[in-house]
Amino acid sequence: MTRPHPFGASAGQAPKASHSETARQIVHMAMGGFALLLRWLTWWQAIAIGGAAVAFNVFALPRIARGLFRPGDEARPLHGIVLYPIAVLLLLLAFPGRPDIAAAAWGILALGDGSATLAGRAIDGPRWPWNREKTFAGSAAFAVVGGAGGVFLAWWCRGAVQPAPPLAFTLAAPLAAALVAAAVETMPVRLDDNLTVAISAGAGLWLASLIDASRAHDASAMVRSRLAWALVANIAVAWTGYRARTVSVSGALAGSIIGIVIFSALGWPGWVLLLVTFLSAAITSRMGWQRKMILGIAEERGGRRGAGNAIANTGVAALAALLVLLAADPLVARIAFAAALTSGGSDTIASEIGKAWGRRTWSMTTLGRVPPGTSGAMSLEGTAAGIAGAFALAAIAIALGITPAAALLPIVIAATLGALLESWLGATLEAPGFLNNDMLNFINTSAAAALAVCIFHSIA
Repeated sequence: MTRPHPFGASAGQAPKASHSETARQIVHMAMGGFALLLRWLTWWQAIAIGGAAVAFNVFALPRIARGLFRPGDEARPLHGIVLYPIAVLLLLLAFPGRPDIAAAAWGILALGDGSATLAGRAIDGPRWPWNREKTFAGSAAFAVVGGAGGVFLAWWCRGAVQPAPPLAFTLAAPLAAALVAAAVETMPVRLDDNLTVAISAGAGLWLASLIDASRAHDASAMVRSRLAWALVANIAVAWTGYRARTVSVSGALAGSIIGIVIFSALGWPGWVLLLVTFLSAAITSRMGWQRKMILGIAEERGGRRGAGNAIANTGVAALAALLVLLAADPLVARIAFAAALTSGGSDTIASEIGKAWGRRTWSMTTLGRVPPGTSGAMSLEGTAAGIAGAFALAAIAIALGITPAAALLPIVIAATLGALLESWLGATLEAPGFLNNDMLNFINTSAAAALAVCIFHSIA
């Protein structure tokens, strides 16, 4: 007997039998067939049809196919059947010149998510330790079927892109994106799978599209020349951090892997910026510890940071570091790298200083006073410390030669906006369980990286 997911079946889940669930998932998968039209439709035509699909699912489908709706769907304005076409519409809006990416991500959503639910219901079996509602069989079906569908749709729409993307991208990127989406789908949050799968698959495909395969040989040689020092430096820091009780075992392991990636891609300068960011978070976490303990808002595990925290705060930076090696425009990747670390570090500084010394804490949404440590809460002291931290970290990135001086303000502005976005999402979506703190941090660093690049290019 398994506990039903509050927002419906998803990859790897084995809910109670339902007369309509199999039919629902077959329809879910079949709708991916409409992605074949992207080979011939213009972008505006695709957007118009996507908008019409949203309207159809909101107003018409409940009248003609009530058997597809789960109990309770009618009480929620944004349930899975409505969010599915919204997710597709977002993909179309995000990739106006790349119908192959939109189609591949749509295929991963339709075939991967649908087949995972069917496999999870039929096979059951071992479950992921961090989410007992997801099975290995469901996730495997997601990756295999979703990846195959993504490859086929990327190939089918390849001719609609001018110039045509490399065949290596068409064959490999959807498989990697399906793996990423399958992993994201196992996260124990209540945000609808239609959104998380579409966003993660689309982001994975977009990142893969930035890679210039001709740089692979030089990148490989550079990594080999730095790898030994990367291993020594990161193992030493991980061991020291664990002994100093700043990281857990999982945090030390994840941090080491991320540190090795960054050192191998950017050398000492990138790794030093990562180390400074980590130290700023560790030090400010210990500030005002007694007050935080009394108020019950101190970091869990005595301030030790785990793997989730490491990935959430520095995972985007690690991806950007890889793009420094492989992207056609390394400067963009360098700015994204510095902005991601600056955003994650300054947000932690703001949060910890606010909890330690903030005298008035208010909600991002209501502007009313709330207790310190409330999701989305802000204080004047914490906000000022966060901005100061953003300036300091961005200045260090410039001093280390990672980014040009002209990137200072774009990075600081982007980090501040990313923190505000995180506070708003924390105030609205963390308490109900739609997002957790690690996801908020990942969104913060992702948004800051993207905003910094956009702001830099707009003023350059």
